[in-house]
Amino acid sequence: MANWDILQEMESLRREIDDVFRGFGTARLLGPTFLPRLSGREYPHINLSEDENNLYVEALVPGIEPQNIDLNVMKGSLTISGERQESESSGRTWHRRERGGGTFLRSIELPIAVNSERVEAQCKNGILTVTLPKAEGAKPKKITVKID
Repeated sequence: MANWDILQEMESLRREIDDVFRGFGTARLLGPTFLPRLSGREYPHINLSEDENNLYVEALVPGIEPQNIDLNVMKGSLTISGERQESESSGRTWHRRERGGGTFLRSIELPIAVNSERVEAQCKNGILTVTLPKAEGAKPKKITVKID
């Protein structure tokens, strides 16, 4: 049975509410210009999954060179940051410009403790895959029942 921490749940709810209201008022006008009007969602878009031994984060980062991506694991969260270089536009007149450029930052709260010393990442075909090994204390333990 998983441990349930009411304070952690309340903090998570507070963050979600803050995210909802972040797009209202002048904050939207002064906010980041990278991927504008992306339905209020953060960038990069991610999938978070797990198996018995690892957590996996898959992030969509098309057009971003791996050397321009920074990863940081600290205090139960993974932060992905970086920069997408804008295409050269000298002498061009833009009629439509939907692909954004510039810096980005995404912080993901991890559901369990991980071993930050063994985190691995690879980028292939615009998908960044981060493998986060679970800490020994977070792995499920099989308990055998003794027969008397």
